[in-house]
Amino acid sequence: MGKLLVSNARLVNEGEVREADVLIDGERIVRIDASIAVPEGAEVVDAAGKYLLPGMIDDQVHFREPGMTHKGDLATESAAAAAGGITSFMDMPNVNPQTTTRQALKDKYRVAEDRCTANYGFYFGATNGNIEEVKALEVGDACGIKAFMGASTGDMLVDDPEVLEKMFEHAPIMMVTHCEHSPTIWDNEAKARARFGEDVPFSEHPNIRSAAACLASSSLATDLAKRHDALLHILHLTTAIEMDLFSKAHRSEKRITAEVCVHHLWFDDSRYEQLGSKIKCNPAIKTADDRLALITALNEGRIDIIATDHAPHTASEKAASYFKAPAGLPLVQHALLTLFDLVADGQISIELLVDRTSHAPADLFGVTDRGYAREGWFADFVIVDATAPYKVSKANLLSKCQWSPFEGHEFSASIDTTIVNGQVVYRDGSLTGNIAGQRMEFTRAR
Repeated sequence: MGKLLVSNARLVNEGEVREADVLIDGERIVRIDASIAVPEGAEVVDAAGKYLLPGMIDDQVHFREPGMTHKGDLATESAAAAAGGITSFMDMPNVNPQTTTRQALKDKYRVAEDRCTANYGFYFGATNGNIEEVKALEVGDACGIKAFMGASTGDMLVDDPEVLEKMFEHAPIMMVTHCEHSPTIWDNEAKARARFGEDVPFSEHPNIRSAAACLASSSLATDLAKRHDALLHILHLTTAIEMDLFSKAHRSEKRITAEVCVHHLWFDDSRYEQLGSKIKCNPAIKTADDRLALITALNEGRIDIIATDHAPHTASEKAASYFKAPAGLPLVQHALLTLFDLVADGQISIELLVDRTSHAPADLFGVTDRGYAREGWFADFVIVDATAPYKVSKANLLSKCQWSPFEGHEFSASIDTTIVNGQVVYRDGSLTGNIAGQRMEFTRAR
């Protein structure tokens, strides 16, 4: 790899927007300055009029490998992510076989080598029966320990109170939780069946996966974390009533942090009539008031990270009735574009966008030398053209499932170029074929 100069950019980094050139040599950033002369032999990317951001670090994706590769795999979904300006991702353990042993974790990293367009890290999955495997984890083995504290795939539901106590007491790295209270959900499902039979409308999803079910579980998780002084990160929050659980303090002062996903910032329950199963996800998309409360919490600092929870299923799977249609939607290719629409609408600032998609994930997970535009750090960037609209169509979808809840929507901005470890992996609407992703290093201990 040679030298690459990104010139005339509007660099968004560490709370400011400034005109800058960025010189990359190999995998690393070697200089950031107001103006840099073109080195001999360097490739030049002219970013005039466009934003240059540290690439998004998505702390929650389901890329479906191993075991469910008819929906997506590490190669296809990381390519879609790179086309959306996501330069690093952290993949979940509910695959087949589940990533619930250290050997399965090692195997998954081996499978990822030389196949990912973006950088990768993997979670270790908690179950009711693998506490000894959790205790044996070392810092850097995984990005975090994922506990499904709500109905989920296979035996990955962690609902034994004694096991939960031990998990939070002994976890050597961050606990990361999906918080929904299963008994509440099961009771709501029974009520829905009594009313509708098996033909439950998708608009009932936020009533079944209710705000009360979310609050009961997230309250338990925060109580456990406080009792054991554990690091806790709660994923994909969806409700106004949960926001008081989280502090407005800067993330550097918190041991309990929170995430919101782009679809919960974008959609509300008024969209079920039109989109139905295409926006069925767990936790559910809820009310317009909940959506606004999430945006307020994001601006206040209660919510620390924005992610996707990218979870592809085939179109035929999603075409099933309510109880049979799986939950989840493909999001990585359009996540940053949804956020740029929120910026254009004045709901968030571009500085906050970068902080919550790049800086915060790097800080909270202890990612080595990524998430910021700093000299000496890895060159992971996305160039965004905020003046060039982008319309989503089936023809430009890259996820293997080949559908999107955004089909037909025109975003106000477009992804111009994505750079991973100093290599251009996406440019002018096409992947370049460079498979530049590397295993991320994680250094944050309990």
